Amino acid sequence: MDIIKKLCEEFNLKEFQVKNTVDLIDEGNTIPFIARYRKEKTGSLDDVVLRNLDERLTYIRNLEERKNEVVRLIEEQGKLTEELKKDILDAEVLQRVEDLYRPYKQKKKTRATIAKAKGLEPLAEIIRQQEVVEGTAEELAQPYISEEVKTVKDALNGAMDIIAEAVSDDAEYREQIRDIFLKEGSISTTAVNEEESTVYDMYYKFTEEISKIANHRILAINRGEKEKILKVSMTTPDEKIVNYLKDKIVRNEDAVTDEYLNNAIEDSYKRLITPSVTREIRNILTEKAEEEAIKVFSKNTKNLLLVPPVKDSVVLAIDPSFRTGCKLTVLDETGKVLEYDTIYPNEPQNKVKESKARINELIDQYAVEVISIGNGTASRETEMLVADILQESGKNVSYTIVSEAGASVYSASKLATEEYPDIDVSIRGAISIGRRLQDPLAELVKIDPKSIGVGQYQHDVNQTKLGKALDGVVEDCVNSVGVDLNTASYSLLQYVAGVNKSVAKNIVAYREENGKFHSRNDLKNVKRLGDKVYEQCGGFLRISDGDNYLDKTAVHPESYDIAKKLLVRLGYDFEHLGKLKLTDFNERILSIPVKEKQASIEIKGGGRMKSLQDLARLKVNKKKKPTKERLKDRYKVLAEELEVGLPTLIDIIEELKKPGRDPRDEMPKPIFRNDVLKMEDLKPDMIVTGTVRNVVDFGAFVDIGVKQDGLIHVSEMSDKYIKSPMEVVQVGDTVSARILDVDKKRNRISLTLKKNKKK
Repeated sequence: MDIIKKLCEEFNLKEFQVKNTVDLIDEGNTIPFIARYRKEKTGSLDDVVLRNLDERLTYIRNLEERKNEVVRLIEEQGKLTEELKKDILDAEVLQRVEDLYRPYKQKKKTRATIAKAKGLEPLAEIIRQQEVVEGTAEELAQPYISEEVKTVKDALNGAMDIIAEAVSDDAEYREQIRDIFLKEGSISTTAVNEEESTVYDMYYKFTEEISKIANHRILAINRGEKEKILKVSMTTPDEKIVNYLKDKIVRNEDAVTDEYLNNAIEDSYKRLITPSVTREIRNILTEKAEEEAIKVFSKNTKNLLLVPPVKDSVVLAIDPSFRTGCKLTVLDETGKVLEYDTIYPNEPQNKVKESKARINELIDQYAVEVISIGNGTASRETEMLVADILQESGKNVSYTIVSEAGASVYSASKLATEEYPDIDVSIRGAISIGRRLQDPLAELVKIDPKSIGVGQYQHDVNQTKLGKALDGVVEDCVNSVGVDLNTASYSLLQYVAGVNKSVAKNIVAYREENGKFHSRNDLKNVKRLGDKVYEQCGGFLRISDGDNYLDKTAVHPESYDIAKKLLVRLGYDFEHLGKLKLTDFNERILSIPVKEKQASIEIKGGGRMKSLQDLARLKVNKKKKPTKERLKDRYKVLAEELEVGLPTLIDIIEELKKPGRDPRDEMPKPIFRNDVLKMEDLKPDMIVTGTVRNVVDFGAFVDIGVKQDGLIHVSEMSDKYIKSPMEVVQVGDTVSARILDVDKKRNRISLTLKKNKKK
């Protein structure tokens, strides 16, 4: 298989893009590095496409390896034909390879292998050949009676077992049957105990066509079955499939063995094919559902990690609780812990007055600007307390609700113990809640992404695949934002391109021993950080106040000379660059003359030759190009002058315009409140503003400031048809929605984003 050609077709890419990307991956380059610093080679492919291409490349290579292995194994048995070899090598999916290998695979003890050991394979072949012969089937079986085969019936039964297994192992039959199952089958569920009410009530009497069933329902059914609450079965067009098999196999209905051949086919389908293909279909549905769930989980995680940080604010973080009290932590602008305490405003202590006094005291003492409240147990009760305090005091302070998913996991972790050895586990959770507001990315990377909880059935899917996908998401987020080399924890550093956990710890150890980094070049002195690692990570690690101005930007060290030449070309003093404001960058670029191609043409009547430039000057009322186009023209001139690729030059220019720019600044900001809504306040058709907390297959959950999140069902996302909620909303988005219904008994709030009301 020509892997490059196949990837070009699948991803609709040019050959140079795929070939160069494959070469870069094989050379050990990381996806973030390739996406950011090798755009000329990849044609500016982004990290999402690159990861998908890398994943597909791995699959195809594993497929090719398996093909060669299967060919070798069959060849060793002396059963490999040119036709079979071609079929195997032409296979495009692993399932096809395994189907072709199935008849030659060494099996455990089966009815067919036992019959073969008794010498009944020739009898099976006679029955399959369906030749017209004299005598009866029983007479044909007579010669095969032996000490091991006592009767004619035993001989015929053994032969039918051999035929049944051969039919079951046929790759073409299995592929066709699998296709029929997928297109025409249905999946049904019933309750193990109908009297017991569970979250699976809707699946107690449930049937849906396999071709139409939603991915999230497959995962729900799987979980219900695993928990022994649901029984799952499949309905398939059995008669149609058996007739298909007979049409393919039976050629002579007049043969004396016809009855036994038909019985063998029916036995094969019922006993061997149906259970096996049913498992395969369940696996296919599960893999598809898991793949979609992982995509959703990855997208949600990315949006959560890229929530904009609340910078330069003193934060009071509250980890709410009832019996054990609400943990308070005050953090300064850098996230340093200033003070912590515990209050008991909720049940059973109800020390509301004392709690209000303590919060007011901390606000005044440390000039708190924002209050961060975890969204777990007692969150809304604590929110009401904070809202009352702010209304009563009139303080210029606001609050917001922060997801505390995984905070308890972090609190008891080894990392938390290393960071706060003298602080109680319960207080660490509040610290995490506060820091998630100040810098979500830096704090959330300390937690296993699977514990963040912005997906669906994340604990039910393939954990290896999920882990790999989420690690990729975190890596892309960390590198897109960049990391401060002098403040980042090793838990953040380990996600920088090329840096693993041990190198991250070595960076921190070097910093602690030698003081802060003054130059990116200092990284070369870090233990186990060689040239290749430096190449991968250099552009993503920033030094805000280093010796070299470029160290604070995303300009890669390999491009420093080009950046300096560019600045000199534009008339900037590089040595004093840090003191300059590059506000006139575009103007200086636009002042660069664009050389027109010279050409001579004859002007009728004039007799003399003019250049194209002369002709351009003669044109009257010539419209000036838009600024973007003019800049693009100058970029091309500069790229040619500086002998650098255009994408790299543009990236350098953008970085110099806004050094250390944070892509999170373009994301939706958290919603800050100073008052609280109650369920009783909500009415149909009321417009509410909220933050999207989670997006799943069937809709999105939105925090609108009451105890229960509202649900926007996918059917209420848009006036137009959409396949996925992610076409409309993402985790972290701020949305303005209209209330459809408030079910106080079931604590459910239905929302809509549709503009048109139903009549």
